[in-house]
Amino acid sequence: MKLALSLLLAIGWLLAAPALAQLAPGSMDVQWDRGATDCDAHPPRPLQVHRYNERTYILRESLCQTYEGPFVYLLIGTKRALLIDTGDVADARKMPLASTVVALLPQVGASRMPLLVVHTHSHLDHRGGDAQFASLPDVSIVGTGLAQVVSGFGFRHWPDDVAQIDLGDRIVDVIPTQGHTDSHVSFYDRVNGLAFTGDFFLPGRLVIGDAAASRASAGRMAAFLHDLPVSHVLGGHIELDRQGNTEPMGASFHPDERPLQLGKDELMTLPAVLAGFNGFYGRSGVFVMYSQTRMLQLVGATGVLLLIVIALGIRSLLRRRRRQRALLAGEA
Repeated sequence: MKLALSLLLAIGWLLAAPALAQLAPGSMDVQWDRGATDCDAHPPRPLQVHRYNERTYILRESLCQTYEGPFVYLLIGTKRALLIDTGDVADARKMPLASTVVALLPQVGASRMPLLVVHTHSHLDHRGGDAQFASLPDVSIVGTGLAQVVSGFGFRHWPDDVAQIDLGDRIVDVIPTQGHTDSHVSFYDRVNGLAFTGDFFLPGRLVIGDAAASRASAGRMAAFLHDLPVSHVLGGHIELDRQGNTEPMGASFHPDERPLQLGKDELMTLPAVLAGFNGFYGRSGVFVMYSQTRMLQLVGATGVLLLIVIALGIRSLLRRRRRQRALLAGEA
């Protein structure tokens, strides 16, 4: 009897598995605004909105408003909506983020659907627009400090557990992905199979603050997604062109930008790639990795060395001038 029951459960699971893995369809058929070489003469729209599907939107801030060109994601459930990151621009007159997001929210009774604002991490280009949402009704914001992240999402064993956000018929998992910053998190949308990875994993520069934490996070993320369907991996920026070259830092024009989306297979290679990272700088395929701390240390050391060289040069020049004056005085 037990064997028969076990077989029935196994057969039921096999039959149900395809249905459980069925993801809501969506479109990444979009050409992101390229910015401009002269933003004053040819200003593009400040905010581009792409409808992935009827319950999911991808927004990007213009490269002319901020060279970071950050992406913002809006996920809508049946009870509330989730906004992942708020971009780099605080001024609503320059960047109408809050008004655009609110207009996309469905009506619930006499008001708009409640909104939860979260972030992948604490850097200003991912939370700069928070002030636009702070005074709006039915909006909650989870802070970016480590204590705020742990309590706000309800982690019990940070960074080794996974938290959940229930939007109503739409569960979003929150996975700790430390390394870029100590409170960085990534999100997995079960309905669409979308992974939102912020600056932890993107088509561009992987700025590593803590190499050991980044390696642990890559392993944790790969293990979590191993048996889950992933439609696309969506990061916080695009910093590569179609040839795999990094876009110039500070550029307001990306004429040949590669697509935003990465694949699950690319994410699954990250643990091995980070295992070979030398702690300073490295490149493997589309991965460009460097340690921000060590780069800053190098810049600081170079600056100190340059000052020493300049000081020694000035000292040598003054000595030569003193000797020349002494020789002239002796001849006189």
